[in-house]
Formats: sequence, C-alpha cells, structure tokens
Amino acid sequence: MTREREALPDKIAIDMTPMIDVVFQLITFFMLTLKDVSVEGDFDIKMPLGPSQGAVQDDLLPPIRVKMTAAADGSRAGLSMNGQPVGDFDELRRRIVDLVGTGPGSNADKAEVELDCDYDLAYDNVVGAITAVSGMVQPDGTIVELVKKIKFTPPKKPQ
Repeated sequence: MTREREALPDKIAIDMTPMIDVVFQLITFFMLTLKDVSVEGDFDIKMPLGPSQGAVQDDLLPPIRVKMTAAADGSRAGLSMNGQPVGDFDELRRRIVDLVGTGPGSNADKAEVELDCDYDLAYDNVVGAITAVSGMVQPDGTIVELVKKIKFTPPKKPQ
C-alpha cells in the first residue's frame, strides 16, 4: 500500500498584477486627496540692509516705544508711549491713530512699534498692546490697519 506522493513544484508562482494595481490606486487616492496647508505665521519681516546695500531709509518714522510695567501679581501696573504715561489700550490706540493716521496716505507702512514689557507681565497685556497698535475694527466691520512692524525688546529678568 505504498503510494507515491505527488511531487510539489519547487516554486510557487505569485501573480503580482493585483498588488501593483492596488499600489497605483493608493497612490492615486493620496494624490487626489492631498490638501495644501496654508503657512502659519506669515509675517511681513524686513531685515536691515547690510553696509554695502546703501543707507538707511530716511522716510521711516522713529520707532514708537511702548513700555509696560508689571505689578507683583503679573497685572499691568503702568503703560507709557515714548515716555509719556497712557491710561489704557484704547488711549494707546488713539495716540497711534493720531501719530500714524488712517486711510490712504497714512504712515502705517513706515511706522514701527517697539514693545518693552516687564518679565513678569501677564501675557494678555502683551496681546492687548499688540491689538491696540496693529489695527482696529470700524463699526461697519471694516478693518483699519495701523502699524505692521512690531518688535520686542529682549526680556530682562528682575534682579
């Protein structure tokens, strides 16, 4: 009762065509569903000119210096613009509007604000100052841009 076993083939053939079809379908799917991501934090930054590239532009306004001091709890203790005390952010915005102007022919592109904030100042005060100097919303919903160039002084830890 010995039976001869059927010999198995040495190699088993695998059809690769369906796998290649699936790979191309996946590539096509991912190419068609790709969404371009908008760049976050696209700031209008202009670096200073080098010494060989010419002189500094004279048509720029001198930088507007806004200083905010902090109380012990981190709240805003003082606010000043170019060394003169300012009551609140609305008054700061009014002074920026008086200095820079609004509408066509304004100096909004030429103005620069330098924020000098105490190290322990709460962050919402910094955001409030940036909002006050950068623009405002009119009652009809239109946005008026004031100052586009805002820079910060390096933070100094209290002694």
